[in-house]
Formats: sequence, structure tokens, C-alpha cells
Amino acid sequence: MFYATLALLQDIGKAPTKHSGIISLFDTEYVMKGIFPRELSKDLHKAFELRQSSDYKVRPTMSEEQVKEEIDKASRFVEAVKSYFQQSL
Repeated sequence: MFYATLALLQDIGKAPTKHSGIISLFDTEYVMKGIFPRELSKDLHKAFELRQSSDYKVRPTMSEEQVKEEIDKASRFVEAVKSYFQQSL
């Protein structure tokens, strides 16, 4: 999701160096303008939260079902970005 979002931002000439900047610009440039639904923004924020927790905090293990759900969200996110680029061609 991070690299898909980074590709979107690079396509419009913006390339922040921090994850938080990338997420913020995705919201500003794509979600607030109605290009992508708010649900994708929520999924991106949640994925970043999970990444931060797993990297820097001790947290309970996720269930297999929770992991599958997050993978499904990531797949939908990447597919939406791919579709956006395909429509741009």
C-alpha cells in the first residue's frame, strides 16, 4: 500500500520522505478530491498503525482471520491504484 501510494504521489510530482507525509498527501490529493473513496484512506491509516505497532510496540498476535482481512484490504487498495493508472493511459 505504501509503494502504491508513493507511485501515485510521484505521478503528480510529490514525493514525501516520511510515511505520515505520504498518507497525508494521499488524503489531500486523492481522497478529499473524490478520486479514491474514504474507505481506502481508512485502510491505509489502519495498515500504517499496524506496521507501527508491530515495529515499535509489543502487541498481541493477530489471528489468522485478522491477517487475511488486512491482506484483502491491501489487495483492494493496490488494485484501485492499478485501475487508476490504467484509466490514465
